Amino acid sequence: MNRISTATRALRAMAASFLVACCLIAPGSAFAQTATQVRFQTTLGNFVVELYPNKTPKTVQNFLQYVQDKHFDGTIFHRVIGDFMVQGGGFTPDMAQKPTRAPIPLEIDRSLKNERGMLAMARTGNPNSATAQFFINVVDNPMLNAPQPDGYGYAVFGKVISGMETIDAIRSVATRNQNGFQNVPATPIIINTASVLTSP
Repeated sequence: MNRISTATRALRAMAASFLVACCLIAPGSAFAQTATQVRFQTTLGNFVVELYPNKTPKTVQNFLQYVQDKHFDGTIFHRVIGDFMVQGGGFTPDMAQKPTRAPIPLEIDRSLKNERGMLAMARTGNPNSATAQFFINVVDNPMLNAPQPDGYGYAVFGKVISGMETIDAIRSVATRNQNGFQNVPATPIIINTASVLTSP
């Protein structure tokens, strides 16, 4: 892992404090327990995430329900910080926020770390505020692991298992401020579809 300057650490810590998400399938659902991979098709390429229902069951159930409901289709990666993470799942290309279900409780498994390629839930300063928005770590971000940065940490529940080159393409785009939002890609990166890959 590359050494991180003190200034960069401070910037990441500040950025972490603004990982904003901005929810529930029935417990025990066979769908939630058997579906473990989701494919995202975006305007910059595709990627597949592997979910961890045995370690973070409520978070995975919540995420899969949003996939099943087609919530992510047509949303964008609205926040991109090239040396930190890429965040999406909550806004349309015109920066309209999509409605969500109720927030879910924070679910932390400390064996799952905010490392490069790991999928985690975005939230506000309230640890129990995650709904649909997610982020993918593009570098190792130990300052997001519980109990940092606010005593709670950010819930990791999956990992990119193919298409990390797509994530790297997303992290590399030019960004701008738009409608009061920072780090918005200058050209919208749209999630065309998110779909469950059915287990054999």
